Amino acid sequence: MRPEQIDLLPTLSAPSLHPDGDRAVVSVVRPDVATNSYIGQLWIVPLAGGAPTRLTRGYRDTSPRYSPDGRLLTFLRADTKDAKAQLYVVAADGGEPVRLTDAPLGVAASVWSPDSRQLAYTARCPEPGRYGTDDEVSADAEPPRLITDLRYLEDGVGYVADRRNQLFVVEVPDPRDEPSDEPAARPWQVTDGPYESTGVAWSPDGSQLAFVSARHSDRERDLRSDVWTCAPDGSDLVRVTPTSLAAEQVAWSPDGATLWFLASDPGPSGVEFIARHTGLFSVPADGSTAPVRHTPAETVDLGEVGSQLTVTGDGVLVHNRTRGAVELLRIRPDAEPAVLLSGERWVTGHDALGSGADAVVIATVTAPDSPGELVLIAPGPERRLTDFAAAVRSGPGLRPPREVTVAADDGYPVHGWVVLPDGPGPHPVLLDIHGGPFTQYGWHIYDEAQVLAEAGYAVVLANPRGSAGYGQRHGSCVAGALGQRDAADLLDYLDGVLADPALELDPTQLGVMGGSYGGYMTAWLIAHPRSADRFAAAIVERGFLDPASFAGTSDIGWFFGDALVGTDAEQVRSQSPMAVIDQVRTPTLVIHSEQDYRCPLEQSQRYFAGLQRRGVPSQFLVFPGESHGLTRTGQPRHRRQRFDHVLGWWAEHLPTKANPARPVA
Repeated sequence: MRPEQIDLLPTLSAPSLHPDGDRAVVSVVRPDVATNSYIGQLWIVPLAGGAPTRLTRGYRDTSPRYSPDGRLLTFLRADTKDAKAQLYVVAADGGEPVRLTDAPLGVAASVWSPDSRQLAYTARCPEPGRYGTDDEVSADAEPPRLITDLRYLEDGVGYVADRRNQLFVVEVPDPRDEPSDEPAARPWQVTDGPYESTGVAWSPDGSQLAFVSARHSDRERDLRSDVWTCAPDGSDLVRVTPTSLAAEQVAWSPDGATLWFLASDPGPSGVEFIARHTGLFSVPADGSTAPVRHTPAETVDLGEVGSQLTVTGDGVLVHNRTRGAVELLRIRPDAEPAVLLSGERWVTGHDALGSGADAVVIATVTAPDSPGELVLIAPGPERRLTDFAAAVRSGPGLRPPREVTVAADDGYPVHGWVVLPDGPGPHPVLLDIHGGPFTQYGWHIYDEAQVLAEAGYAVVLANPRGSAGYGQRHGSCVAGALGQRDAADLLDYLDGVLADPALELDPTQLGVMGGSYGGYMTAWLIAHPRSADRFAAAIVERGFLDPASFAGTSDIGWFFGDALVGTDAEQVRSQSPMAVIDQVRTPTLVIHSEQDYRCPLEQSQRYFAGLQRRGVPSQFLVFPGESHGLTRTGQPRHRRQRFDHVLGWWAEHLPTKANPARPVA
C-alpha cells in the first residue's frame, strides 16, 4: 500500500436493519484525495445474498436509520465539501430525499420515535452572532469570550461554552409529499441552558426521552454525567442516576421499566480515568434505586471508540475490547456474558432485531485484510454480506500482522504484532508506538504500518503495560509513573522480536516513532541511556511533551496530566520529555497540527526549538487547519502529504531498496 492509495480504504457506519429483517442499510465513506474530502453514500444490503445496491447519491451521506414501521429512512447529508450535515428523510424503497433541518452547525445524531412520526436529534446551538449566524460578523470580529470554568475547549470542535449540544424533536413528513429545496418541518428545542445533552433515546411508548447530561454544580471540574428523562417538549425533567458515574449512552428496556446505559466510574475525585473500564449498568426508569453494574470492572471494557448498546429480548448487545480485538457480547442480568462475534477483528457497529430463534444480528467488522465489511451473525452460520474493500484486496494487497508475545524483564507477557515487508531479511525496523496510553493496537487495518511495510520496513506494534484490552491492572500501572514500566516493556518487546530468527530483523537498523502518548514515549526513549543512541532517527508527532504547560493549554489538561504524572513539581519534571531534552542526540522529525487542542501546538514548538538550540538534526512539519486526529480524519491531501514526509525522513536516515535515499534539491 502506498500513500496515494488511502482512497481505497472505505469506512462503514453502524448498520440499520429493516424491521422486516430481510435487508440492512449502511453508509460507505471514502477519503478522496482529488477533491480533498470524504465522499459517501448509503447502500442497501440484502441479508439473503446478492450484491448491495446504492440508495443515495449525495456528496456525503452517513448515519442511516430505518423507521420502526419500515416506511422511511433517515440519514445525515453534507451536500457539499464544506457543508454542515443536516437531517434528511427518504422513502425506504428510494426516491427524492427531503431535508428536515437547517441547523447552523449541523446535526450530530438522531433516533426515531416508536410510532415513526418524530425524530429526536442533537445539534450544537451557537450563541447569536457567533459561528456565522450573522453574515455581517466574521469570526475575527465576534465579541470576546468570558471564560469562567475549565471545560471550555474541545479538540476537533474548538470553544464549546458558546455552542452547547442540545436536544431537538422534529415531526417527520412523508417525503413523497414534500419539496426538497427547503426544510420540510420545524423542529423544536427540548433542552437548553449551559449544559451538554447527548445520547438521546425514546421510551417504548413515546412519552419520554432519556439522555445524558452533566448538570451538577461541579460539572466543570469533574468527569461525571447523569442519565436524565423528560417529556418530548422538555417538561418533567428528572435525574435518574446519582451523580457518581460518567454516563455515556442510554437505551430503554422493551417494557419501559428500565434504563440501560454505558458508564465508567471516575472515583471519589470525579476525575479518575486511567484504565477505568466502561461498563454496562441498569437503573429503574424512575430512578427509585441505585444503578447496578452488569459487567466486571477488572476484565470487561465496553469503552472502545464507536461502542454502542442495543437492547433486545435476549439481552443487551455491547462491544468489548480485549487483547487487540473488539468482540460483540450479549449481556443478561442472570447469566455470564455470551460472545456473539470474536476472533482476530474489530466490531465497529451492530444492529439486532427479534429474539430467540427469530433473532437477526448483523455487525460492521474490520480485520487485518479489510477496512470494513458487513457480517450476518444470526440466524444461521456467520456470513460476510459485502465486499466494499475489494479494491484494496485486489490492488495493493495488505500484509498480515504476525502476532508475537515477549516476556518482559520481570516475566510479564507483552503482546503485540510485527508487520513485515516483502522479500528476505534482514529488514530495517521501525518501533511504532500507539497513543493513549489507554488504547490498543490490534486486529484491524493500520494504514501507516501498511505504507511503511511497502517501503521496506518491518513495523513493530506493541501493547505495553498502560494499554487497553488486558485488564485494569495492566492499564493503570502508568498512573504517576509514565515512562517507567511502559518504556521498559516497549524496549523488552523490541529486543524480543529482534532476537526471533523467523522474523529476519536487522538490530543495527532501527527507528522509533509515535503520536500523542506515542510521541511522548518516542521523545522519552531517545533521551534515556538504554535507548538514547539506539535509533538512527525518530518521529515525534502531536506529543504530550511538557506536562507543566499542558495543564494550562490542553482541552483535557485540567485533569489528564495530574493522573499520569502527578502534581508535585519534581514528580512532574521527572516524567517530562522537555526536562531531559539535553540528553537527545537522535535526529528527530517533529509533526503537529495547528488546531490541535488535545496536545497543543506549543508542545512541539518548544520541543523543536529545544532540539535546534542544542544542535540536534531536526525538522518541524506543521499542518494548517488540522486537529489532533489528522492521521485518522484529517484532510485526505494532508494525510497523503504526511506519508510523503514520513517516508522522506526515513529515506534520509534509514534508507531501503524500496525507499532509497533521495537526492538533495
